[in-house]
Amino acid sequence: MKNIKNLSDYTKSVHGGICDNEHLAVIPPIYQTSTFKFKDTDHGARLFEAKEDGYIYTRMGNPTIEACEESIAILENGFGGLACGSGMAAIHTVFTALLKKGDHVVCSDSIYGPTTTLLNTIFEKFGVETTFIDSTQIGNIIKAFKPNTRLVYIETPSNPTMLISDIEEISKISHERKAILVVDNTFMSPVLQKPLNLGADIVLHSLTKFLNGHADVVGGVIVTKTEENYALMRKTLNLLGGTINPFNAFLVHRGIKTLAIRMDRHSLNASKIAEYLESHPQVEWIRFPGLKSHPQYDIGKKQMSGPGGMISFELKGGVEAGKILMNNLHLCQLAVSLGGVETLIEHPASMTHASMNRELRMKAKISDGLVRLSVGIEDADEIIEDLKQALNLI
Repeated sequence: MKNIKNLSDYTKSVHGGICDNEHLAVIPPIYQTSTFKFKDTDHGARLFEAKEDGYIYTRMGNPTIEACEESIAILENGFGGLACGSGMAAIHTVFTALLKKGDHVVCSDSIYGPTTTLLNTIFEKFGVETTFIDSTQIGNIIKAFKPNTRLVYIETPSNPTMLISDIEEISKISHERKAILVVDNTFMSPVLQKPLNLGADIVLHSLTKFLNGHADVVGGVIVTKTEENYALMRKTLNLLGGTINPFNAFLVHRGIKTLAIRMDRHSLNASKIAEYLESHPQVEWIRFPGLKSHPQYDIGKKQMSGPGGMISFELKGGVEAGKILMNNLHLCQLAVSLGGVETLIEHPASMTHASMNRELRMKAKISDGLVRLSVGIEDADEIIEDLKQALNLI
């Protein structure tokens, strides 16, 4: 479709990545194949020399995967997308492509637990140093820079603390110091936040979450602003082999068709539930971007077009009160992951962030009693009733 980049996200979600195909199918077919035939030896040689467009081997490119990648790149206003077998495969690909022995990374201290562990184990072993800081404070970022800082990595809102970092300001600081800014945009989706528009160089998502939206796929995606970074990421991903399979790419692309309307519903429901929790006498504190009590409310309003569906909070009874709550819910399901149509609740310190040592967790404000709630698209009042009956047992 011509000029799709100028259309709304509602239309982009439906029509993005709907490329031409030989039978003019409304929905791009699943090319469930590992390899593609060449017309003759010269055709094969031209493809390998990149003198002609086409497909060789699914690890290197596949029409179904390409359609999914294109749909996300269009939503993010990026040059191109690269779909990966998991969110961690996407993160690993970016770090491998950009970092070498002796490089330094400035990283948010409150991010997805395995990302911290990856930097502190695998990449530390290969000679990459990381400084973890509270990226909501611009001064911390400036102070953390070293002459060999190559990469700044932030996640905003952060997982699971829901703290918000100023993408535009951090991008200016990074570029002044010749560093690349990478933003994990999983919690917001491209519908509610567009980091590339705010100065970021590369955006990451766990496809498993809001982009797919139905808790039936594991995947990740990288979107780059420039052709140069796209080519570097593509080469690295091909060599690492962390590509998504065609069927999962098809499911993600199907999920994206309802992304914009789902994000509306997630945001509406979460706003109602956050207001209820904030007023509840058992709640010690709550962080939700749509509440004026959020410490970075104004930054969120500046760079996000909606509050999203993620809430973090702590009960006055701490861990034990949290256990009573989570063990007595019926609609809200106790499970890790997030961003699906169903409401999920979990305890980060013992689950998603268990790989982080306690000292790092506490530094990142991931307290032992923190509860993370991923609000689904059910009836908000019925979710509130479920929370109410469980809270009454504390």
